Amino acid sequence: MDKNYLRKHNLALRKNLNQSVASDKIVSKILLSGEFLSAENILIFYPLKYEINLLKLLNCKEKSFYLPKVKGDYLQICPYKGNLIKGAFNIMEPDGCPVNPSFIDLAYIPSLAVDKNLNRLGYGKGYYDRLFSDTSFKAGKIAVINKELVVDKIDVSEFDIKVDGYITD
Repeated sequence: MDKNYLRKHNLALRKNLNQSVASDKIVSKILLSGEFLSAENILIFYPLKYEINLLKLLNCKEKSFYLPKVKGDYLQICPYKGNLIKGAFNIMEPDGCPVNPSFIDLAYIPSLAVDKNLNRLGYGKGYYDRLFSDTSFKAGKIAVINKELVVDKIDVSEFDIKVDGYITD
């Protein structure tokens, strides 16, 4: 399916979904997943409006959490220590020094769509694809998405990097 059409369609569809209920279901699933239980250093994201919210995971004190920080055309991975500042695109980001991507064991990634072949559609800027193409990034990549946004097929380009799995409500 065409990326531009799918982005517009899913952004509109997402506005009508109960993200609070969906987020609670997804967080509950994550807390019981083998990937989460075995990971120590976990990348999550600060949610945009109408996006799945994983911030309740930060209450899990036996894990170390990281959030992305936009630096030019790239994402840096910074430890979450409770301090967040408004960054690029008015998204809250950690106020700290970045770590090497190799430090991350597991990454939960925001998504506008994902297909059954594990192709992920983001917002179109390529930040996560550039992060995933960094050879030091070895973490498992899990797309976080409402079940209504899973599609049969997404048209992909040579720069698109698949995720390792996805989790829905």
